[in-house]
Amino acid sequence: MVRRWFSFIGKEIRGLHEAAYLLAFFALSSQLLALVRDKLLAYSFGASHQLDIYYAAFRIPDVIFASVGSLVSASILLPYFIERFEKGHKEGKSFSDAIFTVFFATIVVASAIIYISAPWLVPKIIPGFANDPYLPQLIMSVRIMLLSPLFLGLSNLFSCLTQMRHRFLVYGASPVVYNMGIIFGVLFIYPLFGISGLAIGVAFGAFLHMAIQVPFMAHEGLVPKFSKAIEWVKIKSIIFNSLPRTITLSANQLASFVLVAMASLMAPGSISVFTFAFNLQGVPLTIIGASYSSAVFPTLSKLYFQKNSKEFLDKMIVSAQHIIFWSMPLMVLFIVLRAQIVRTVLGAGKFDWADTRLTAAMLALFVVSTIAQSLIVLFVRAFYAEGKTARPLLINAISASTIVVSGYLLLKVFYAWPVFRFFVEDLLKVSGQSGTSVLMLGLAYSLGAILNLILHWYVFSKHYKGFTKPVLATMFHSFAASVIMGYAAFLSLRVFDGIFPLTKIWGVFMQGFSAGIFGLAVGVVILILLKNKELAAVWATIHHKIWKTQIPPAEVERM
Repeated sequence: MVRRWFSFIGKEIRGLHEAAYLLAFFALSSQLLALVRDKLLAYSFGASHQLDIYYAAFRIPDVIFASVGSLVSASILLPYFIERFEKGHKEGKSFSDAIFTVFFATIVVASAIIYISAPWLVPKIIPGFANDPYLPQLIMSVRIMLLSPLFLGLSNLFSCLTQMRHRFLVYGASPVVYNMGIIFGVLFIYPLFGISGLAIGVAFGAFLHMAIQVPFMAHEGLVPKFSKAIEWVKIKSIIFNSLPRTITLSANQLASFVLVAMASLMAPGSISVFTFAFNLQGVPLTIIGASYSSAVFPTLSKLYFQKNSKEFLDKMIVSAQHIIFWSMPLMVLFIVLRAQIVRTVLGAGKFDWADTRLTAAMLALFVVSTIAQSLIVLFVRAFYAEGKTARPLLINAISASTIVVSGYLLLKVFYAWPVFRFFVEDLLKVSGQSGTSVLMLGLAYSLGAILNLILHWYVFSKHYKGFTKPVLATMFHSFAASVIMGYAAFLSLRVFDGIFPLTKIWGVFMQGFSAGIFGLAVGVVILILLKNKELAAVWATIHHKIWKTQIPPAEVERM
């Protein structure tokens, strides 16, 4: 049975559409499991001090993975692996062994330094726990989670080889089993070991992320071994190639790290509220921004290589227009239906109405920058396609600094000016709620993301003159329709209030779902009246290209 299972997930997938559908299925499965994970954590702990420990413990391993782990990212290594394995299995295997050796040594040394210095380091960089009785548990959790960058980094290395051999089933299943491991930790390990059990669950999930790829690696004779034959010239080339990407990722991680450190000084549960809302706002970003950017990236790279700047610009305009077309209504609906979304996904158990109100307010502040975050991913991919990695690096560094400085200044204003505090609390419907200062961190993050978009947009449009006008036209159309749509959804909430029992989770879900469907219907009507070309393109794609197109034989199209 086990052999048949691993044989199935190790199956070679070469058809383009088949691979895309499989990856989309696993991405959706992973997102659903992530929501289940957060639901279990919210049910078991609520927005509590204990859960703050769990989320705070993530931050140091995250920074290590964003820095050292980028050495083995598929976007960097895959071309090198393809080049070497085309020369022969032996040469390719020797190269992968060298990469494994350098990565393993680097990550172990970095983790060992953090492990030894944790009792001194953790209270310094997460100051809210410096004199906390839970500090020993936080230190222990950080030490356990240091296994995660190792396992996830190895999984990244293995995934380069699985993608090279078109084993997309095992590649796509990795994030699914990662979340399954964390859920297992919440349900079964936490009752035995307490907060440390949650950290063990994370490490176990990271191990599964890696381990699911091992049978394929063993079958293909690709399991890495330590090597002394290291081509340091080639390794240096890879490091310098990945360095801009590493700094770009690390800048964002460090900005989030500082915000969490600020949250540790606030009311208990502030880190949990911040993280819950951040995870929820990431759903539309993953579905829309990441999807369009990933889909267009190979085409942009090819067009730039061919020096076809006109087609390059056209693809960027279309991608940006469709990102805005989908993101704008989702942003408005998330703001209008924020309480229903948070209550449905996280409500019940120890996650009470006070936690719901504060998390919903934080979610609204995050999603204000949904369009900005999605377009940033597109611009970064465009610059990478052109080989201009220094530009997003510099812009992200400026943005990260803005997030940190804004967070500090906004907190000062929030505490010093009661009028500003009362305005924010009343606007976000959290008047009389304790712990509202954490909302300034969400606002700071969105301000930094919007500045990031403005800088990326300015630099890109300076070179491609015709970009701004058609994209802004789409933005105005989508904004007009989305505002009317949001108002319709808001008014319909009162109608459905008397139909569904709001004391039940399913009643809250049905209220929000029904209001959202009604609002979307109104928005579609407005777009039709405006003769919106993006809506027409979506309809043409669905009606003509999907439903009416004959599917060619699988062997016609290859990865």
